[in-house]
Amino acid sequence: MIQSLSHTTIYVPDQEAARAFYVDKLGFEVRADMTMGEFRWLTVAPKAQPGLQIILMPLPSPMMDSATASAFRALVEQGAIGCGVLETDDCQRTYDELSRNGVVFKGPPVQRPYGLEAVLKDNSGNWFSLVQRPC
Repeated sequence: MIQSLSHTTIYVPDQEAARAFYVDKLGFEVRADMTMGEFRWLTVAPKAQPGLQIILMPLPSPMMDSATASAFRALVEQGAIGCGVLETDDCQRTYDELSRNGVVFKGPPVQRPYGLEAVLKDNSGNWFSLVQRPC
């Protein structure tokens, strides 16, 4: 029986720039950073979520042929990929802090049926929903 999801992947054109964004701007921590031949295994995650590792997978990826990697890279850079939901206990405060850190948002927090939400973009072009669930 499956117990949990431990790793998930975000594709990035520049691993070092992505590492800097997730660590310096979002406040995540590096969980793993090692090289295996020419491949760099780099994972980050929110400090409060010890069971998760987000793989910052380079494009081109060793799992894709060059044509697929080029097409995928173009989609990421165009902002066509939504990667997930980041939860916060105070969406407005987090929005204000991240905005000061230079994080790009589609707009200020908006009340939705599922909570207060602001949509942010990482430095690669991937989108995330930042959500404060209702009490």
